[in-house]
Amino acid sequence: MERIIEEIREDLSRRIAVAADRLADRTLAEDPAYAALLGRAELRERIHHNLRQAVEGLVRSSRGLPVDLADARATGTLRAEQGLPLGSLLRTYRRGGRLLWQTLTEAVASYDRAALPRLLPGATTLWDVLDQMTDAVSESYRVAEAARTDRDRERRAALLDALLDGAAATDGPAASEAAAQLGLPERGRFAVVVVAAADGPAHPAERPGATGAPRVLWRIRAGGETGLVELGHHPLESVRELLAPLGLRAGVSPVVEAPAELARAHRLAALALRTAPASGGPRTALLDEGLPAALVAAQAELAGRLRKVVLGPVLALPAEDCRVLLTTLGTWLACRGSTTSAAQRLYCHRNTVSNRLRRLEQLTGRSLADPRHVVELTLAHAAVVQRAAAEPATAGPPGAPTPAGTARRSPRPRA
Repeated sequence: MERIIEEIREDLSRRIAVAADRLADRTLAEDPAYAALLGRAELRERIHHNLRQAVEGLVRSSRGLPVDLADARATGTLRAEQGLPLGSLLRTYRRGGRLLWQTLTEAVASYDRAALPRLLPGATTLWDVLDQMTDAVSESYRVAEAARTDRDRERRAALLDALLDGAAATDGPAASEAAAQLGLPERGRFAVVVVAAADGPAHPAERPGATGAPRVLWRIRAGGETGLVELGHHPLESVRELLAPLGLRAGVSPVVEAPAELARAHRLAALALRTAPASGGPRTALLDEGLPAALVAAQAELAGRLRKVVLGPVLALPAEDCRVLLTTLGTWLACRGSTTSAAQRLYCHRNTVSNRLRRLEQLTGRSLADPRHVVELTLAHAAVVQRAAAEPATAGPPGAPTPAGTARRSPRPRA
Protein backbone atom coordinates (compact mmCIF):
# COMPACT_ATOMS: atom_id res chain seq x y z
CA MET A 1 0.00 0.00 0.00
CA GLU A 2 2.73 2.45 0.94
CA ARG A 3 4.62 1.70 -2.29
CA ILE A 4 1.68 2.30 -4.59
CA ILE A 5 0.81 5.56 -2.87
CA GLU A 6 4.39 6.75 -3.29
CA GLU A 7 4.18 5.90 -6.99
CA ILE A 8 1.09 8.03 -7.53
CA ARG A 9 1.74 10.69 -4.89
CA GLU A 10 2.19 13.64 -7.27
CA ASP A 11 -0.96 12.88 -9.25
CA LEU A 12 -2.86 12.05 -6.07
CA SER A 13 -1.89 15.40 -4.59
CA ARG A 14 -3.34 17.23 -7.61
CA ARG A 15 -6.53 15.18 -7.49
CA ILE A 16 -6.96 15.78 -3.74
CA ALA A 17 -6.75 19.53 -4.35
CA VAL A 18 -9.56 19.25 -6.91
CA ALA A 19 -11.59 17.04 -4.54
CA ALA A 20 -11.19 19.64 -1.79
CA ASP A 21 -12.59 22.31 -4.11
CA ARG A 22 -15.59 20.15 -4.97
CA LEU A 23 -16.36 19.23 -1.37
CA ALA A 24 -16.01 22.82 -0.18
CA ASP A 25 -18.45 24.05 -2.84
CA ARG A 26 -20.94 21.29 -2.04
CA THR A 27 -20.72 21.90 1.71
CA LEU A 28 -21.28 25.63 1.41
CA ALA A 29 -24.20 25.10 -0.97
CA GLU A 30 -25.97 22.47 1.17
CA ASP A 31 -25.07 23.34 4.76
CA PRO A 32 -26.12 26.79 6.04
CA ALA A 33 -24.19 26.27 9.29
CA TYR A 34 -20.88 26.01 7.45
CA ALA A 35 -21.83 28.85 5.12
CA ALA A 36 -22.49 31.12 8.11
CA LEU A 37 -19.23 30.18 9.80
CA LEU A 38 -16.50 29.87 7.17
CA GLY A 39 -15.54 31.42 3.87
CA ARG A 40 -14.77 29.23 0.87
CA ALA A 41 -11.00 29.67 1.01
CA GLU A 42 -10.76 28.71 4.69
CA LEU A 43 -13.11 25.73 4.35
CA ARG A 44 -11.36 24.50 1.22
CA GLU A 45 -7.97 24.69 2.95
CA ARG A 46 -9.32 22.81 5.97
CA ILE A 47 -10.78 20.03 3.82
CA HIS A 48 -7.61 19.81 1.76
CA HIS A 49 -5.56 19.46 4.94
CA ASN A 50 -7.87 16.75 6.35
CA LEU A 51 -7.70 14.70 3.15
CA ARG A 52 -3.90 14.84 3.17
CA GLN A 53 -3.94 13.85 6.85
CA ALA A 54 -6.09 10.82 6.01
CA VAL A 55 -3.62 9.73 3.33
CA GLU A 56 -0.72 10.07 5.76
CA GLY A 57 -2.74 8.11 8.31
CA LEU A 58 -3.20 5.36 5.74
CA VAL A 59 0.55 5.22 5.13
CA ARG A 60 1.37 5.16 8.85
CA SER A 61 -1.23 2.50 9.54
CA SER A 62 0.15 0.30 6.73
CA ARG A 63 3.53 0.54 8.48
CA GLY A 64 1.98 -0.52 11.78
CA LEU A 65 2.29 2.96 13.28
CA PRO A 66 -0.45 4.79 15.17
CA VAL A 67 -2.46 7.42 13.33
CA ASP A 68 -1.75 11.01 14.37
CA LEU A 69 -5.12 12.29 15.62
CA ALA A 70 -3.99 15.56 17.20
CA ASP A 71 -5.25 17.63 14.32
CA ALA A 72 -8.64 15.88 14.30
CA ARG A 73 -9.03 16.55 18.01
CA ALA A 74 -8.10 20.19 17.54
CA THR A 75 -10.69 20.50 14.78
CA GLY A 76 -13.41 19.02 16.99
CA THR A 77 -12.58 21.42 19.81
CA LEU A 78 -12.46 24.44 17.50
CA ARG A 79 -15.79 23.70 15.81
CA ALA A 80 -17.50 23.12 19.15
CA GLU A 81 -16.24 26.48 20.40
CA GLN A 82 -17.47 28.11 17.18
CA GLY A 83 -20.92 26.54 17.60
CA LEU A 84 -20.91 24.46 14.42
CA PRO A 85 -23.39 21.56 14.83
CA LEU A 86 -21.67 18.21 15.30
CA GLY A 87 -23.88 16.71 12.58
CA SER A 88 -22.51 19.20 10.05
CA LEU A 89 -18.93 18.43 11.04
CA LEU A 90 -19.35 14.65 10.83
CA ARG A 91 -21.24 14.85 7.54
CA THR A 92 -18.32 16.68 5.93
CA TYR A 93 -15.84 14.15 7.35
CA ARG A 94 -17.88 11.23 5.95
CA ARG A 95 -18.20 12.86 2.55
CA GLY A 96 -14.48 13.55 2.58
CA GLY A 97 -13.77 9.88 3.30
CA ARG A 98 -15.88 8.67 0.39
CA LEU A 99 -14.38 11.30 -1.90
CA LEU A 100 -10.85 10.32 -0.85
CA TRP A 101 -11.43 6.65 -1.73
CA GLN A 102 -12.86 7.65 -5.10
CA THR A 103 -9.89 9.95 -5.75
CA LEU A 104 -7.43 7.26 -4.70
CA THR A 105 -8.92 4.63 -7.01
CA GLU A 106 -9.03 7.09 -9.91
CA ALA A 107 -5.38 8.00 -9.38
CA VAL A 108 -4.32 4.33 -9.29
CA ALA A 109 -6.42 3.49 -12.36
CA SER A 110 -4.87 6.39 -14.24
CA TYR A 111 -1.38 5.25 -13.28
CA ASP A 112 -1.85 1.54 -13.94
CA ARG A 113 -5.31 -0.05 -14.10
CA ALA A 114 -3.70 -3.42 -13.51
CA ALA A 115 -2.53 -2.13 -10.13
CA LEU A 116 -6.08 -1.65 -8.82
CA PRO A 117 -6.18 -5.09 -7.12
CA ARG A 118 -3.12 -4.00 -5.08
CA LEU A 119 -5.24 -1.15 -3.71
CA LEU A 120 -8.15 -3.25 -2.45
CA PRO A 121 -6.48 -4.58 0.73
CA GLY A 122 -5.97 -0.97 1.75
CA ALA A 123 -9.72 -0.22 1.75
CA THR A 124 -10.23 -1.69 5.21
CA THR A 125 -7.20 0.18 6.50
CA LEU A 126 -8.45 3.48 5.06
CA TRP A 127 -11.91 3.11 6.60
CA ASP A 128 -10.30 2.30 9.92
CA VAL A 129 -8.19 5.47 9.68
CA LEU A 130 -11.26 7.52 8.78
CA ASP A 131 -13.18 6.00 11.70
CA GLN A 132 -10.38 6.92 14.09
CA MET A 133 -10.34 10.49 12.80
CA THR A 134 -14.13 10.78 13.05
CA ASP A 135 -14.15 9.34 16.57
CA ALA A 136 -11.41 11.76 17.63
CA VAL A 137 -13.34 14.70 16.19
CA SER A 138 -16.57 13.59 17.92
CA GLU A 139 -14.96 12.98 21.30
CA SER A 140 -13.10 16.29 21.41
CA TYR A 141 -16.21 18.11 20.16
CA ARG A 142 -18.37 16.67 22.95
CA VAL A 143 -15.80 17.47 25.63
CA ALA A 144 -15.47 21.05 24.40
CA GLU A 145 -19.24 21.41 24.04
CA ALA A 146 -19.79 20.22 27.63
CA ALA A 147 -17.19 22.71 28.87
CA ARG A 148 -18.82 25.48 26.85
CA THR A 149 -22.24 24.55 28.22
CA ASP A 150 -20.89 24.75 31.76
CA ARG A 151 -19.37 28.14 31.06
CA ASP A 152 -22.60 29.37 29.50
CA ARG A 153 -24.58 28.12 32.50
CA GLU A 154 -22.23 29.85 34.93
CA ARG A 155 -22.30 33.05 32.89
CA ARG A 156 -26.10 32.95 32.72
CA ALA A 157 -26.27 32.42 36.48
CA ALA A 158 -23.96 35.39 37.07
CA LEU A 159 -26.10 37.59 34.82
CA LEU A 160 -29.27 36.54 36.65
CA ASP A 161 -27.57 37.24 39.97
CA ALA A 162 -26.68 40.72 38.73
CA LEU A 163 -30.36 41.36 37.98
CA LEU A 164 -31.95 39.61 40.97
CA ASP A 165 -29.49 40.77 43.62
CA GLY A 166 -28.52 44.08 42.09
CA ALA A 167 -25.30 44.65 40.14
CA ALA A 168 -23.67 46.39 43.09
CA ALA A 169 -24.07 43.28 45.24
CA THR A 170 -22.08 41.13 42.83
CA ASP A 171 -19.83 43.77 41.27
CA GLY A 172 -21.14 42.44 37.97
CA PRO A 173 -22.48 44.12 34.83
CA ALA A 174 -25.10 46.85 34.99
CA ALA A 175 -28.71 45.70 34.93
CA SER A 176 -29.26 46.91 31.37
CA GLU A 177 -26.14 45.10 30.14
CA ALA A 178 -27.03 41.88 31.98
CA ALA A 179 -30.57 42.01 30.59
CA ALA A 180 -29.31 42.52 27.05
CA GLN A 181 -26.98 39.53 27.32
CA LEU A 182 -29.91 37.41 28.52
CA GLY A 183 -32.03 38.54 25.59
CA LEU A 184 -34.37 40.69 27.69
CA PRO A 185 -35.73 44.04 26.45
CA GLU A 186 -34.76 47.35 28.05
CA ARG A 187 -38.41 48.04 28.81
CA GLY A 188 -41.18 45.52 29.24
CA ARG A 189 -43.26 43.72 31.85
CA PHE A 190 -41.31 41.54 34.26
CA ALA A 191 -41.95 39.73 37.54
CA VAL A 192 -39.96 37.53 39.88
CA VAL A 193 -41.14 34.25 41.42
CA VAL A 194 -39.47 32.59 44.42
CA VAL A 195 -40.14 28.89 45.09
CA ALA A 196 -39.84 27.33 48.53
CA ALA A 197 -36.71 25.18 48.81
CA ALA A 198 -38.59 22.19 50.21
CA ASP A 199 -40.90 22.04 47.19
CA GLY A 200 -38.31 20.76 44.73
CA PRO A 201 -37.41 21.97 41.24
CA ALA A 202 -39.59 24.35 39.30
CA HIS A 203 -37.99 23.61 35.92
CA PRO A 204 -40.93 21.56 34.60
CA ALA A 205 -42.55 24.94 34.05
CA GLU A 206 -39.92 25.57 31.36
CA ARG A 207 -40.63 22.39 29.47
CA PRO A 208 -41.34 22.73 25.73
CA GLY A 209 -44.94 22.68 24.65
CA ALA A 210 -46.21 25.33 27.07
CA THR A 211 -47.26 27.48 24.11
CA GLY A 212 -48.46 30.92 25.00
CA ALA A 213 -46.82 30.84 28.43
CA PRO A 214 -44.46 33.60 29.55
CA ARG A 215 -40.72 33.00 29.37
CA VAL A 216 -39.08 32.10 32.70
CA LEU A 217 -35.33 32.16 33.42
CA TRP A 218 -34.63 30.00 36.48
CA ARG A 219 -31.81 30.43 38.97
CA ILE A 220 -31.13 27.49 41.31
CA ARG A 221 -29.81 28.27 44.77
CA ALA A 222 -29.41 26.41 48.04
CA GLY A 223 -32.36 28.30 49.51
CA GLY A 224 -34.72 27.47 46.66
CA GLU A 225 -35.32 28.53 43.08
CA THR A 226 -35.92 31.98 41.69
CA GLY A 227 -37.50 32.68 38.34
CA LEU A 228 -37.24 35.85 36.29
CA VAL A 229 -40.48 36.05 34.33
CA GLU A 230 -40.72 37.98 31.08
CA LEU A 231 -44.48 38.50 31.03
CA GLY A 232 -44.82 40.30 27.72
CA HIS A 233 -48.57 40.69 27.17
CA HIS A 234 -49.48 37.99 29.70
CA PRO A 235 -51.24 38.97 32.94
CA LEU A 236 -49.44 38.43 36.24
CA GLU A 237 -51.98 35.73 37.09
CA SER A 238 -50.44 33.60 34.33
CA VAL A 239 -47.48 32.91 36.65
CA ARG A 240 -49.83 31.22 39.11
CA GLU A 241 -51.36 29.22 36.26
CA LEU A 242 -47.89 28.19 35.14
CA LEU A 243 -46.96 26.86 38.59
CA ALA A 244 -50.33 25.42 39.61
CA PRO A 245 -49.85 21.97 38.00
CA LEU A 246 -46.57 21.58 39.89
CA GLY A 247 -48.08 22.11 43.35
CA LEU A 248 -45.27 24.46 44.35
CA ARG A 249 -45.36 26.91 47.23
CA ALA A 250 -44.21 30.18 45.73
CA GLY A 251 -44.33 33.95 46.00
CA VAL A 252 -44.71 36.35 43.07
CA SER A 253 -43.67 39.99 42.94
CA PRO A 254 -45.68 42.83 41.40
CA VAL A 255 -44.99 43.71 37.77
CA VAL A 256 -41.94 45.90 37.09
CA GLU A 257 -41.06 47.56 33.82
CA ALA A 258 -37.25 47.75 33.74
CA PRO A 259 -34.40 45.29 34.51
CA ALA A 260 -33.04 47.71 37.11
CA GLU A 261 -36.20 47.11 39.17
CA LEU A 262 -35.79 43.33 39.30
CA ALA A 263 -33.70 43.32 42.49
CA ARG A 264 -36.53 45.05 44.33
CA ALA A 265 -39.02 42.66 42.71
CA HIS A 266 -36.91 39.75 43.97
CA ARG A 267 -37.14 41.01 47.55
CA LEU A 268 -40.89 41.45 47.24
CA ALA A 269 -41.31 37.95 45.78
CA ALA A 270 -39.41 36.49 48.74
CA LEU A 271 -41.76 38.41 51.02
CA ALA A 272 -44.78 37.11 49.13
CA LEU A 273 -43.51 33.55 49.60
CA ARG A 274 -43.73 34.01 53.36
CA THR A 275 -47.46 34.68 52.96
CA ALA A 276 -48.14 31.61 50.78
CA PRO A 277 -50.23 28.89 52.48
CA ALA A 278 -48.39 25.75 53.48
CA SER A 279 -51.16 23.50 52.18
CA GLY A 280 -54.66 23.53 50.80
CA GLY A 281 -55.85 25.54 47.82
CA PRO A 282 -53.58 27.67 45.60
CA ARG A 283 -50.06 27.75 47.01
CA THR A 284 -48.74 30.59 44.88
CA ALA A 285 -49.07 33.97 46.58
CA LEU A 286 -49.13 37.18 44.56
CA LEU A 287 -47.84 39.98 46.76
CA ASP A 288 -50.50 42.49 45.80
CA GLU A 289 -53.26 40.05 46.74
CA GLY A 290 -52.03 39.76 50.33
CA LEU A 291 -50.47 43.05 51.33
CA PRO A 292 -51.67 42.93 54.97
CA ALA A 293 -50.11 39.50 55.39
CA ALA A 294 -46.98 40.79 53.67
CA LEU A 295 -46.77 43.63 56.17
CA VAL A 296 -46.85 41.07 58.96
CA ALA A 297 -44.21 38.94 57.26
CA ALA A 298 -41.94 41.94 56.81
CA GLN A 299 -41.97 42.75 60.53
CA ALA A 300 -41.05 39.61 62.43
CA GLU A 301 -40.80 41.33 65.81
CA LEU A 302 -44.17 43.06 65.45
CA ALA A 303 -45.71 39.82 64.18
CA GLY A 304 -44.65 38.16 67.39
CA ARG A 305 -46.21 40.95 69.41
CA LEU A 306 -49.45 40.64 67.42
CA ARG A 307 -49.67 36.93 68.15
CA LYS A 308 -49.07 37.49 71.85
CA VAL A 309 -51.10 40.67 72.45
CA VAL A 310 -54.11 39.96 70.25
CA LEU A 311 -54.41 36.16 70.25
CA GLY A 312 -52.42 35.26 73.34
CA PRO A 313 -55.45 34.02 75.34
CA VAL A 314 -56.53 31.83 72.41
CA LEU A 315 -53.05 30.39 71.92
CA ALA A 316 -52.98 29.49 75.62
CA LEU A 317 -56.00 27.17 75.25
CA PRO A 318 -55.66 23.40 74.94
CA ALA A 319 -54.48 22.40 71.48
CA GLU A 320 -57.84 21.31 70.03
CA ASP A 321 -59.73 24.30 71.39
CA CYS A 322 -57.06 26.63 70.01
CA ARG A 323 -57.17 24.96 66.60
CA VAL A 324 -60.96 25.13 66.37
CA LEU A 325 -61.16 28.82 67.26
CA LEU A 326 -58.29 29.87 64.97
CA THR A 327 -59.62 27.79 62.06
CA THR A 328 -63.07 29.29 62.56
CA LEU A 329 -61.62 32.81 62.61
CA GLY A 330 -59.58 32.20 59.48
CA THR A 331 -62.56 30.71 57.65
CA TRP A 332 -64.84 33.59 58.72
CA LEU A 333 -62.28 36.11 57.48
CA ALA A 334 -61.88 34.24 54.18
CA CYS A 335 -65.68 34.29 53.78
CA ARG A 336 -65.66 38.10 54.23
CA GLY A 337 -67.46 37.99 57.53
CA SER A 338 -70.29 35.70 56.38
CA THR A 339 -71.21 33.34 59.20
CA THR A 340 -73.40 31.28 56.86
CA SER A 341 -70.63 30.75 54.31
CA ALA A 342 -68.14 29.93 57.07
CA ALA A 343 -70.53 27.32 58.48
CA GLN A 344 -70.81 25.69 55.05
CA ARG A 345 -67.03 25.49 54.74
CA LEU A 346 -66.63 24.17 58.26
CA TYR A 347 -69.44 21.59 57.88
CA CYS A 348 -71.27 22.78 60.97
CA HIS A 349 -74.36 24.79 61.93
CA ARG A 350 -74.36 28.57 61.60
CA ASN A 351 -75.04 28.91 65.33
CA THR A 352 -71.92 26.85 66.05
CA VAL A 353 -69.80 29.35 64.14
CA SER A 354 -71.48 32.24 65.96
CA ASN A 355 -70.81 30.63 69.35
CA ARG A 356 -67.13 30.11 68.53
CA LEU A 357 -66.73 33.69 67.33
CA ARG A 358 -68.37 35.04 70.49
CA ARG A 359 -65.98 32.98 72.60
CA LEU A 360 -63.05 34.36 70.58
CA GLU A 361 -64.32 37.90 71.18
CA GLN A 362 -64.53 37.25 74.91
CA LEU A 363 -61.01 35.79 75.07
CA THR A 364 -59.35 38.52 73.01
CA GLY A 365 -61.42 41.51 74.12
CA ARG A 366 -61.95 42.38 70.47
CA SER A 367 -65.29 42.81 68.75
CA LEU A 368 -65.83 41.52 65.24
CA ALA A 369 -68.27 44.38 64.75
CA ASP A 370 -65.46 46.92 65.19
CA PRO A 371 -63.43 47.38 61.97
CA ARG A 372 -60.31 48.30 63.92
CA HIS A 373 -60.53 45.09 65.95
CA VAL A 374 -61.13 43.06 62.78
CA VAL A 375 -57.92 44.48 61.32
CA GLU A 376 -56.00 43.47 64.45
CA LEU A 377 -57.46 39.97 64.44
CA THR A 378 -56.78 39.60 60.71
CA LEU A 379 -53.14 40.56 61.07
CA ALA A 380 -52.65 38.49 64.22
CA HIS A 381 -54.21 35.45 62.53
CA ALA A 382 -51.86 35.99 59.56
CA ALA A 383 -48.93 36.06 61.95
CA VAL A 384 -49.96 32.72 63.47
CA VAL A 385 -50.47 31.10 60.05
CA GLN A 386 -47.14 32.38 58.75
CA ARG A 387 -45.27 31.06 61.77
CA ALA A 388 -46.94 27.68 61.34
CA ALA A 389 -45.97 27.62 57.66
CA ALA A 390 -42.39 28.67 58.34
CA GLU A 391 -41.84 26.15 61.15
CA PRO A 392 -44.37 23.36 60.58
CA ALA A 393 -42.66 20.92 62.90
CA THR A 394 -42.24 23.17 65.91
CA ALA A 395 -44.24 26.32 65.25
CA GLY A 396 -46.23 28.01 67.93
CA PRO A 397 -48.84 26.31 70.01
CA PRO A 398 -49.86 22.74 69.35
CA GLY A 399 -53.20 24.07 68.14
CA ALA A 400 -51.82 25.92 65.10
CA PRO A 401 -54.67 26.55 62.62
CA THR A 402 -55.15 25.15 59.19
CA PRO A 403 -54.63 27.73 56.42
CA ALA A 404 -57.14 30.55 56.35
CA GLY A 405 -60.35 29.69 54.60
CA THR A 406 -60.00 25.90 54.96
CA ALA A 407 -61.28 23.37 57.40
CA ARG A 408 -60.40 19.85 58.43
CA ARG A 409 -63.14 17.51 57.32
CA SER A 410 -62.41 14.78 59.78
CA PRO A 411 -62.88 14.73 62.66
CA ARG A 412 -65.67 17.27 62.60
CA PRO A 413 -64.73 20.41 64.64
CA ARG A 414 -66.28 20.67 68.07
CA ALA A 415 -68.67 23.44 69.05
